[in-house]
Amino acid sequence: MTDKQPYALIAEFDSVSAVMHAAEQVRDEGYMIWDVHSPMPIHGINQAMGLRPTILPWITLAHGVVGAVCGLGLTWWMNATTVPGLSPSVQGYEFLISGKPTFSLPANIPIIFETTILFAAIGTLLGMLGLNKLPMLHNPLAKSERFLRATADRLFIVISAKDERFDSETTHEFLQRLSPLSIEVVMED
Repeated sequence: MTDKQPYALIAEFDSVSAVMHAAEQVRDEGYMIWDVHSPMPIHGINQAMGLRPTILPWITLAHGVVGAVCGLGLTWWMNATTVPGLSPSVQGYEFLISGKPTFSLPANIPIIFETTILFAAIGTLLGMLGLNKLPMLHNPLAKSERFLRATADRLFIVISAKDERFDSETTHEFLQRLSPLSIEVVMED
């Protein structure tokens, strides 16, 4: 028989104002690994939790720039390069039409635009999955019957046991002072 360790403490609230006030208190208490769960968006919760802006736009920008450079390189290689001594299968597809330049940027803008969008979209998806630690195939919070109401009509604050300030008794007492409807300990699997 193994002793199960606590995974988190969850506190249930019934109103947005109550969870906003509680989130400010948890932030001010110094907890770092915690979250608010709600069935709807709560405007201002990021500020109440003290969250910094995400780096996802920078990830998207970096991938978009790489996509633009790759698109530009692709169109240049396919249209304007001839390398003496290489077999035709390795070279680009230089094609002269009516004396027009072999590489013309305006003609290649659609390709460059599409590779920019493709790389940015793929980078955004992978960045979002990585930042959210997805896919998470199992979360011990799903064992709590009470927590399942987070998708219907209840609001929860979850303080993880991984937080360095977490102590079962002191964290429970702190959550009690926030006047929640209930507090539950969720154990690890």
